[in-house]
Amino acid sequence: CSDQVSLLAVGLSVGVLLLLLLLLLGLMVYYLWRKKKSQSQYRELLSTVPSVPACSAPVILVSQCWYPVGTVLAGLYSVPPLNEVVAPPPGMATRLCFSVEYRHSSEQFMVSLLRLGNLPPRFHGNVTLVELRLLPDDRRPRQAKARGTGPDPEFNDCLIFQVSGVCVPQSTLSVCVLSVEQDGKRHAVGRVLFPLEGELGQAGRVLWRDLETEDDTQCSELGDVQISLSYSPNLQRLSVAVLRARGLQLLTDTGVCVQVSLQIHTQVVKIKRSCVVKGETDPHFDHRMTFKLRSQHLDEACLRFELQQPNDIRSEPPPLLGVLVLGPFMYARGPQLQHWMDMVNTPQEPVKLWHGLCRAT
Repeated sequence: CSDQVSLLAVGLSVGVLLLLLLLLLGLMVYYLWRKKKSQSQYRELLSTVPSVPACSAPVILVSQCWYPVGTVLAGLYSVPPLNEVVAPPPGMATRLCFSVEYRHSSEQFMVSLLRLGNLPPRFHGNVTLVELRLLPDDRRPRQAKARGTGPDPEFNDCLIFQVSGVCVPQSTLSVCVLSVEQDGKRHAVGRVLFPLEGELGQAGRVLWRDLETEDDTQCSELGDVQISLSYSPNLQRLSVAVLRARGLQLLTDTGVCVQVSLQIHTQVVKIKRSCVVKGETDPHFDHRMTFKLRSQHLDEACLRFELQQPNDIRSEPPPLLGVLVLGPFMYARGPQLQHWMDMVNTPQEPVKLWHGLCRAT
């Protein structure tokens, strides 16, 4: 009896397995049939759509037929060259083309750099860079690289400054144009200082501004002095070179010297003097000096330059021809502040610039 039960159990198991196999085989056949049917329906649908005729005019489909609706004039949609859209004004001065816009909702000041015009021939083969800063508070420059070379390199770059709407009218956009040779040596082409007060009324207006260069900068009333600055963070050393002066209003024929004072807050840390150059209104000093200055004091220190004429009477102070102060925002504005910031942002690289002298206060 037990053998019969075992045989019955085996038979039932085999029957169940065969039934499952038949069920799986039926499902596979049904799946393949459905897939084949859907593909045939898709082919029928594609065959009912008429092909688009080969023509240059736009067409529309009406009742299974294509009908032309007009022609496209390609000339209306071609993009003209940038030098035709923003052609420079007449003249041979080197000019920068740009536009400015301020968005109050996001507190973003946007500068769109377009192109340069009349770049000097000696810079035609070099790479042109532009460094932008928003004075007096922004110390990190934005940089753009021209997309070509030649006399009129193009940029088409948009640079953004995050600045409060209260500070915008008090700010000045500084744009420095540099020419970079293949070996990496940089040459200053010129600079544009663009005060923003009253200039943001027409957003996106294309502006042309002449670059100020050393050659065409007019002499100030008291004269100018050319200074070179560089700072080494590793050595914590500030290097100063008094190169030359021009247009000085001499009071005597005793000559001219330059006194340079390093000041931190109200304390004078060190005073150094150049040699005396006699008998010239445009003296060449080429005098170099160094000052020990820690990096944490760069925002607290300044340099004061006094052009003096020696006095035979030692008890009396020497006559002053003019004064210049270079330093951070605490002490300076405009080109004097920019010179100091360029020195800080390009360590170990000399930064040379002309500055007008002021009267002593």
